[in-house]
Amino acid sequence: MINFNYETEFNFENEEAITNWLSAVILSENKKEGEINYIFCDDDYLHKINLEHLGHDTLTDIISFDYTVGNELHGDVFVSVERVLDNALDFNVSFNEELNRVLVHGVLHYCGYKDKTDTDAFLMRSKEEEKLAMFHVEQ
Repeated sequence: MINFNYETEFNFENEEAITNWLSAVILSENKKEGEINYIFCDDDYLHKINLEHLGHDTLTDIISFDYTVGNELHGDVFVSVERVLDNALDFNVSFNEELNRVLVHGVLHYCGYKDKTDTDAFLMRSKEEEKLAMFHVEQ
């Protein structure tokens, strides 16, 4: 089950479409959907989590906590809506495109993809593109 929680004024207009897409992404990776919670927040909220849980004194767009058990994906994905908006402007893409990239990025981490090395980051970016294309096909 995919859940959306809001700690800021942001709200999805199309939760069902996003949920269906993320569920399809999980299946496409031969994984089972457990409970995945997306928590949308602002920079201050996510910065506090970054400091308290990871010891990082930086702003970030996403922090995911992976509770996956075997092949069943579980986790909490915190998303700073402010950071996503700034990144969309920096990368010259729409807010929705950048948000979808961040959403699928969290799920891909739960599927086992990493992004700390150049090689891993390249594979992660390729997987993001592949999964983003799945969303556009459904629309």
